[in-house]
Amino acid sequence: MKVFLIGLPGSGKSTIGRELAAALNILFIDLDLEIEKQEGKKITSIFKNDGENFFRQVESVMLRKWCNSPSDFVMATGGGAPCHLNNMELIKISGVSFFLDVPPKEIARRIKSSQVSDRPLLASVHPEELKDKIEFMRSQRISYYKQANFSLLGEAIKVEDILQKIDA
Repeated sequence: MKVFLIGLPGSGKSTIGRELAAALNILFIDLDLEIEKQEGKKITSIFKNDGENFFRQVESVMLRKWCNSPSDFVMATGGGAPCHLNNMELIKISGVSFFLDVPPKEIARRIKSSQVSDRPLLASVHPEELKDKIEFMRSQRISYYKQANFSLLGEAIKVEDILQKIDA
């Protein structure tokens, strides 16, 4: 089984993904970390030195590689991954997807208390404008996110919520 977690930056994809993979006893893949390993540099450096278009190309190739692998896994995609280069189509035919629909206000709170510099599309945003930027990103991406097999809405999405949908 291949499980894809999609949603905005700060929605909990990596945190929940690790827990879900452990509960299912399968591999956890953080797509951004896989890209960093392959490229030998941080995502922020890729954005800064090579540009977002290059990053999206690498992201798509890495996603395709994992989708074509025989391995079962839980993958935390990057927030923009489903929105580029037919990646959502690939996700839909390769496994089951969950949209972690966390309110922008909660995401802004989480990001303010984390390493915002690690998030290239949000790093330059003033803290007072973060919620507005996240709402704008959501409005641009929601049509892709809504294509997920399941949408989970709330500030405190739990692994059990996903496990119930998988077992159903």
